[in-house]
Amino acid sequence: MREIYRYRDLIFALVARELKVRYRRSAIGFTWTMLQPLLTMLVLQVVFSSLFRMELEEGTNNYPVYALSGIMFWNFFSQSIVASMNSLKGNSPILRKLPVPKEVFPLATVISGVINLVLALVPLMLILLFTHHPMTPALLFLPVSILLAALFTLGAGLLLSPLAVFFSDVVEMIGVLLSILMYLTPIFYPMKILEHSPYLPLVRFNPVRSILEVFRDPIFRGKVPPLTHLSVCFCIALAALLIGAWAFRRSSDRIPFYI
Repeated sequence: MREIYRYRDLIFALVARELKVRYRRSAIGFTWTMLQPLLTMLVLQVVFSSLFRMELEEGTNNYPVYALSGIMFWNFFSQSIVASMNSLKGNSPILRKLPVPKEVFPLATVISGVINLVLALVPLMLILLFTHHPMTPALLFLPVSILLAALFTLGAGLLLSPLAVFFSDVVEMIGVLLSILMYLTPIFYPMKILEHSPYLPLVRFNPVRSILEVFRDPIFRGKVPPLTHLSVCFCIALAALLIGAWAFRRSSDRIPFYI
């Protein structure tokens, strides 16, 4: 942590570069961060809400808010994972020339993902107002939810980024696994439709689902997550971070020989 703090200026520079590169050739720039999940939500609204008349939860049936909050979380998680895996190879000239802690590169990608997630909250708040969805004081809990999501994602990124350097097929394999994991996470469908499904345990005990619900509760349900659920999610995020940091440290000395 002391090393990372010493190189905080480098982290800020990497975050700024990540954001600039991502939207360099885009005509509307950062607007895509807000527009992309909104367009995806509109498609899901037509397919799942209008055509199938999907009911969500008792007393709450605002599908746009439900879907948009899930899409925003998933975009942050999946895009940060993929960017973390590519961060070491992408910064190989710096790693070859400067003795910097290698953890700063996955960390910078997750921080840039958090910034994009915060920007994406703008259209979400507009949807809340437009659909007359209750905006409760529980929204003030969102920074804690985002922090837990960031810690969990950073842990996964630290775990996978060295593997992506050692084995080039890992990036493609994780892309497939992320696609499977997306359908095992209730992003655009409610848990209630799985009540009698054999896949219910896979979804219920999916750690990504737990982190998602902590993010979604203040937005969609207008409440702070229960303390028991919050404690479980904190343990999941902390365990992911510690395992990822430990695995990254054990592999970091070999990384320069593979990039």
